[in-house]
Amino acid sequence: MDRNTVLLKKVYYAFNKRDINAALASMHPNVCWSNGMGGGYVHGHDGLRDYWSKQWEMLDSDVEPVSILAEGKNKVVANVRHVVRDINENIVEDEMLQHTYLIEDNLIKHMDVVKLPLAV
Repeated sequence: MDRNTVLLKKVYYAFNKRDINAALASMHPNVCWSNGMGGGYVHGHDGLRDYWSKQWEMLDSDVEPVSILAEGKNKVVANVRHVVRDINENIVEDEMLQHTYLIEDNLIKHMDVVKLPLAV
């Protein structure tokens, strides 16, 4: 497994365990992260910590990578299954997303999210 795949698996694991500090340890200090709830981006460790904390107060979101593929030296694309539950544990979303990462010095510098079409 290449180091970018290892890095992303570590981040997904930390996110799903709600271990913000472990997830942020893999982020560039000036990370630019797609805001899937409100649009736009959040910036830096403090912005991402605040974004995730607010998200987890409202929803229980679990993200499992299905595939992680390198697209060049610093670009990595992860197709993920994203399951969101409300505070009563009811599933409100179960979807496939594509996360595109730019990685610099073994740290995530930028992340974008695109919703994938459902398989027919």
